[in-house]
Amino acid sequence: MLFPPTDSRIVARRTEIVAALKAIVPDGVVADKSGLSTFDTDAFSAYHQMPLVCVLPSNREQVSAILKYAQGEGVPIVPRGAGTSLSGGALPREDGILIGMGRMKRILEIDYENGCLVVEPGVTNLNITKAVEASGFYYAPDPSSQVACTIGGNVAENSGGLHCLKYGLTTNNLLGVTMVLPGGEIVTLGGKAGCQGGLDLLGLVTGSEGLLGVVVEVIVKMLRKPPVTRTLLASFNSVPAAGQCVAAIIGDGVVPAAMEFMDRRCAEAVEAYNQPGYPAGAEAILIMDADGVEADVSDAVSRITDIVARCGGVTVEATDEKQRTRIWSGRKAAFAAMGRLAPDMICMDGTIPRHALPQVLDEMAKLSEQYGLGFCNVFHAGDGNLHPLIIFDMMKPGEFDKAEAFGADILRLCVKVGGVLTGEHGVGVEKRDLMTDMFTAEDLAQQGRVKCAFDAQGLFNPGKVFPTLSACVEQGHVHVHGAQLPHPHLPRY
Repeated sequence: MLFPPTDSRIVARRTEIVAALKAIVPDGVVADKSGLSTFDTDAFSAYHQMPLVCVLPSNREQVSAILKYAQGEGVPIVPRGAGTSLSGGALPREDGILIGMGRMKRILEIDYENGCLVVEPGVTNLNITKAVEASGFYYAPDPSSQVACTIGGNVAENSGGLHCLKYGLTTNNLLGVTMVLPGGEIVTLGGKAGCQGGLDLLGLVTGSEGLLGVVVEVIVKMLRKPPVTRTLLASFNSVPAAGQCVAAIIGDGVVPAAMEFMDRRCAEAVEAYNQPGYPAGAEAILIMDADGVEADVSDAVSRITDIVARCGGVTVEATDEKQRTRIWSGRKAAFAAMGRLAPDMICMDGTIPRHALPQVLDEMAKLSEQYGLGFCNVFHAGDGNLHPLIIFDMMKPGEFDKAEAFGADILRLCVKVGGVLTGEHGVGVEKRDLMTDMFTAEDLAQQGRVKCAFDAQGLFNPGKVFPTLSACVEQGHVHVHGAQLPHPHLPRY
């Protein structure tokens, strides 16, 4: 890791950049080593890299000025929300400016008449719901990290959550964004009425992983809380039986609000961690919500219970709100509970057709034996979004390399059965070199042309998503005023 830099030209250039940023954001520039170490990784924490400098703007005008300066000087920009990215999407560059959006956290407007909120990108996912829940409304996407993750990051990754099966991901709950383009221009896409014809630029920006600009304002839908919600906990004596049950429920036309899967190892770790009351000895469990009006919910519960029984499972229904909360608390604590099994973990993210679930679960178990590493299954079963948790010990030589190879094979398996590399975590650096397993050279070239249309200099989040270097999309080195800043090498800890 090159900090502090030793080349006198680089030192002088860095001093110039820091001074220029302080002129734009006088109280929001982090340039000392101890401060920058706070930002040297995201939730894909196996990789660390110190940014050249970090700047924390408080308003869109400052963001615009920063981006205008960066483009004029040819300095890379990496946008960052709360740093909860699980794919390395917010990893900084040692030759670039990390722009943290955490200070922009105001809820600007609650518009009940139009059923939406206008918020800044640093507002946390959960705080959007808290702002309207007293009036009987909520914001539907609910990632497990919702207490910390921000809406700006949710837009960048098109995040989902436990209830995305019925209510969709961020893109399905987004009406508009205001963003700053490279060069500082501020544009608005969509609005309270959503996008009205023409190119779906809002859809393009959602999930673009910081490659196209920086979001400074977001308009999201609010939904009225359903009058009835019932939670079911189904247990099975085999993993394939649970997988078959998922396909059968969806095939029967039932759309639960949520349908989450845990295998035995995961459920036992969670039970030891926070005692949600999961049945002992079950090889797999499904947690399901049915919501809506009473008649629809009762019908869904009856049909789900019958299908679970036909698949050899046993269903228990939560008796009250306290028990519902306890059951779901275990699912939300699944990632934290892995610390009881091993010191380190990689959380994968791939999506498959639901009918392929039994096959994929079986093949992942074989891969686990091949690599000699444990893993737990916990995922959004209803929409096929898998989150296998590979557990290992970083201190044991070679285990991290095996864990990465194991994860890559899981993602290749997802693509092989007709799925995709990511459901909600994004590509980042984690899946970047697997993009060629899913896309042809022509596909990637077209994606590159879209990137270039927004960011002709290739300065926005370079090194992420695209697996190969090209003139516009990626730049291995950035030359500024005769000094060549070092290329990021992403050291592992």
